[in-house]
Amino acid sequence: MGEGPRSPLRHRAFAVFYAGRLVSLLGSAMTPVALAFAVLGSSRSPTDLGVVLAAGIVPLLAFLLVGGAVGDRFPRNRVLRLSNLGAGAAQLVAATILLTGNYSLAALAVTEFLGGVCTAFTTPVLRGIVPQIVPAESLRQANSLLATGRNITKVAGPAVAGVLVGTVGGGWAIAADGVSFVLAALLYQAITLPPAEHTVQDSVLHSVRTGWRQFWRIPWLWRVVTAFTVYNIVFTGGWLVLGPGIAQDTIGAAGWGVVLSVRAVGALLSGLVMYRLAPRRLLPMGLVSAALTVLPLIALGLHAGFAVLAGSTFVAGFCAGVMSVAWDTTMQENIPGHLLSRMAAFDDFGSYAGIPLGELLAGPLGAAFGAPQVVLVGGIAIAVAALSPLRSPAVRALRHPPVRVP
Repeated sequence: MGEGPRSPLRHRAFAVFYAGRLVSLLGSAMTPVALAFAVLGSSRSPTDLGVVLAAGIVPLLAFLLVGGAVGDRFPRNRVLRLSNLGAGAAQLVAATILLTGNYSLAALAVTEFLGGVCTAFTTPVLRGIVPQIVPAESLRQANSLLATGRNITKVAGPAVAGVLVGTVGGGWAIAADGVSFVLAALLYQAITLPPAEHTVQDSVLHSVRTGWRQFWRIPWLWRVVTAFTVYNIVFTGGWLVLGPGIAQDTIGAAGWGVVLSVRAVGALLSGLVMYRLAPRRLLPMGLVSAALTVLPLIALGLHAGFAVLAGSTFVAGFCAGVMSVAWDTTMQENIPGHLLSRMAAFDDFGSYAGIPLGELLAGPLGAAFGAPQVVLVGGIAIAVAALSPLRSPAVRALRHPPVRVP
């Protein structure tokens, strides 16, 4: 995959960036498992775990738009380096608290809060920096490589964390995450960026306001982001909240675990395919693919058997991966570099903000109307939301430039 003449890995800056992302993603993929068992092992309180997890997501939402403005104002390699160092320090402090037996809910909540702040500055920069370190004709391949690496770590990270938790304890897995951030920061130190064509001189808060106005001036962008805010609300509630309960009554917990693994395999395969595929209508293809991710929700709602659910989940994982690469590439090809981090921040904010709302609504709706019925209707609603941007001429007019496939 990385041997073709147009491989982004032939560009030193991207190769270094990719190595840093793999290291950081592997560490981060271990943290959810490690943190859950470490907190529960120290406090025996699910409430404590909920507080610690919320302490990480709240600052992410609060500072994400500021992070986008900072990413457009300052050199993105510097922002990445500092935010990764900050996240690494926070995780190492959390690991020290757990490994020394000095458990404190308040202290852990503070470290997770600081980690969430750092993530808010990291996330918008990640999409903005890629067009600066690879040529335009290699953006799709670069995003495919990044998606493949991300999916590999999602499979490997929890497994490694499970081994560490079972042998030396969750604190050491969190320490490994902290070290991974520091190593990534050291790698980002070696990235040299070309001079920015436009320099944002406004204050950060003014840049946020300016970015908001620019966001609404790009019809294809706000239409897709709005659609996927709805998508995330419904999908989170249907798949993550109601899905396990329906599965428990049909295919069992073990079957549900296999289904989740099959989804990961589908997503992993999509990165490999998208590396080679060069469609002209990239975003419309991604939106149609996103609509197909509803198949497992429909299968759950209809009480389909294990084989149908697993097959539909594989297709959904593959299609979700296609949409991810299509969307990142479309944004990078069609949004000016000096706006890209802010536009990515507005996109991410819509996605993250919808998650807790979906989690809160799913339970009451399932109790009132029945979980299978809610999931089935939700699947139809997701398909409509994903396809709705195609009604816009601005969306249909976007074309991915023809690129010779390596």
